Amino acid sequence: MNAINGYDAVRVFTATRVYDRDRLGDQITAWLSAHPGVEVVHTTVTQSSDAAFHCYSLCVFYRAAR
Repeated sequence: MNAINGYDAVRVFTATRVYDRDRLGDQITAWLSAHPGVEVVHTTVTQSSDAAFHCYSLCVFYRAAR
């Protein structure tokens, strides 16, 4: 695991349903566009699943505009 230093906040994006998973990238892109001063320092992607559901989580560690 990587050590993450120098971030101010974390924004977590998650999706479980197929419809939402298919649009997760667009949701993240829209958030980044709406926050132009954000400097992304690190991201993590996690997938968890059981017999019926698959959940994706993407965490964006960032520094706020200064």
